[in-house]
Order: sequence, then structure tokens, then C-alpha cells
Amino acid sequence: MDKGLWMDAAVIPPSSHPIPTPRPLMRLSTLFLSLLALVLREAGPASLPEKERRRREEQNHCGKGDPYSELHVGSYMVSPDDYSEVIDLSSYEELADYGDQLAEVKVTSLAPPTRISPTQSKMTPRTPLSNPTMTKPTLPGPLGSPASHGLPTCLVCVCLGSSVYCDDIDLENIPPLPRMTTYLYARFNRISRIRTRDFEGLTKLKRIDLTSNFISSIDNDALRLLPALQDLILPENQLVALPLLPSGIEFLDVRLNRLRSSGIQPEAFRALEKLQFLYLADNRLDSIPWPLPLSLRSLHLQNNMIETMQTDAFCDPVEHRHTRRKLEDIRLDGNPINLSLFPSAYFCLPRLPIGRFT
Repeated sequence: MDKGLWMDAAVIPPSSHPIPTPRPLMRLSTLFLSLLALVLREAGPASLPEKERRRREEQNHCGKGDPYSELHVGSYMVSPDDYSEVIDLSSYEELADYGDQLAEVKVTSLAPPTRISPTQSKMTPRTPLSNPTMTKPTLPGPLGSPASHGLPTCLVCVCLGSSVYCDDIDLENIPPLPRMTTYLYARFNRISRIRTRDFEGLTKLKRIDLTSNFISSIDNDALRLLPALQDLILPENQLVALPLLPSGIEFLDVRLNRLRSSGIQPEAFRALEKLQFLYLADNRLDSIPWPLPLSLRSLHLQNNMIETMQTDAFCDPVEHRHTRRKLEDIRLDGNPINLSLFPSAYFCLPRLPIGRFT
């Protein structure tokens, strides 16, 4: 080696030429510092210097009134001003406007769905719906006639369980009824006749209410074959005669008709062993129907043309011990009869009939 060069190297101070640190050692030191920072962060405010911890506690104490002053996400303290660092809204696509798209609608009515734009729903008031005009159903001819038998009764009448309501719909005949019909209400119609086939096969029918129609005749077998019939209500019609009645009937109302005594068959009520209420007021009867069943509780005959009475109209003149305790309501007012002339006719009754005794 050249001697001059060796001398120059020997006189250079060692500090002016630092020995470079190996690269693996630098990586270990960086990793150590990162771990230390992680441990300090997990330790939380307790590992902070006393001065710094007091400063943060004072800030937390002052910011309690505003719940949005600091947002706690885990162990991080994120203020609203730092949202730009946490969420970059600029990377989001522009929100789509769905106002012009029609949502899928499940149709539950016959009316088509109406498409309403967002501006229309906010600015244009809805037009109120007008009340529909209530009209009676238009039938293809008199209901119950052969031409209209194909029309289900429950589309014209109201069927609730075993009850059928056909009030005030301009019926001209009894409609074809379901087999399970128990109660029929066909009041305030234009029915003029009851035929045998009208109630054929209705073995469960218990009540027939035909109040205020134009019924002038009833076929003799139209009601007799109804084994369950209990209530027959026929006031305000034009009946002049009664048909044969089923033996199980309990309530018979034929007020305000044109019924004559000749229109009631002899002993028509004797076989009605369950009859309790018989209302024949406001007719054209000239005598009291006889004999009456022992089950009878109420008999209304007011406003007829009765002038006389049989001695055994209510009591058995031979068996004077017989007493009709159930028959407590007899009305004969509005008749030309003088009840005081027939004392033996009602000595068996628990109370006197209502009527004229002078």
C-alpha cells in the first residue's frame, strides 16, 4: 500500500465516519415502536401522562351537554370534523331518483292502481271520492220465476249463516232458498202467492217472516210439510184463508189481513199442540175459532166483526173443573160483542178477556 494514503486514513477521526446500521436491525426497531404504540393505545387514558389525562377529562366534562360533540366508536374518539377522514363521500355514486318508477302493487280491488309522481303527491291535493248512488239490484225478471232460477239467491239477498234476508228488494215470488236455510226474512216486497214448491225440501226452516207483502193465497200444502217450522209471521197482507199448518208451530201472526171465519178450516188449531201465540187481530172474523189448543197463552182477536160466542169457546161446559191457566191474554176489544152475555164461556180462565162488558 502507498504510504501516503495509509497516513491519510489513519488520521481521520472515527466519529466522522459512522458505521451504517444493518437493515434488519432497522426493521426490528420499527416493529418495536409500533407494538409500543399499540400497547399505549389499548391501555387507554390511564397510560397517558397525568397532565394530558386531566386535559381530556376536562374536555369530556365540558362536552356532556352536546351529545354530538364527540362520537365514541369503540375506543376511538371521532369528532364530526374528522368525518372526511373516516368516510370519503366523494367516492359514493350519486343517489338515484326513484320517483318515476312505479312500485310493485298487489291488486286487491277491481280499481286499477293510480300512478302518482312525487311532485303531484306533494303539491296536488287528492280529489275526494263522491258517495255512490245506492240503487236496488236489477233482476232479469221476477226472482223465483223459471227465468231467474239460475241467479243465486245470495247475490240478491243477504245470507248470514243459515239466515236469508231479502227485505225490500221488490221480490214478486219466494226466491230459491239454500237447503240449510233456517230463518227467512222477505219483508216489504211484492210477493202475491206462496206455492207448494217454494219451501220444498227445507227441513230446517224454523221461521218465515213475510210481513207487508201482497200475499192473497197460500197453497194448502206449502207449509204443512215443514217439520221444523215454529214461527209464521204474515201480517199486513191480503189473506182471506189459512192453509194447513204444521203441528210444531208455536207463533202465528196473521194480523191486518182480510181473513174471514170461513177461511179457517174447522178444528184447524186443535192439532197444534205447541201453539202459544195466536194473533188474528184486524181481520174480518165473525166468530172465535174453536177449539183452541191447551198450550195457548195469548189470543188476540181485537178489531174484527165478532158478535156472538159459543158457551164452550174457552171452557168445557161439561167438565167444570177444567182450568186454562196458561191462557191469560185474550183481547176482544174493538168487536161488537157484549162479553157480559156469555159468562159461562170464560169461567175457567185465570182472568177476564179484554173487551166490552156493557
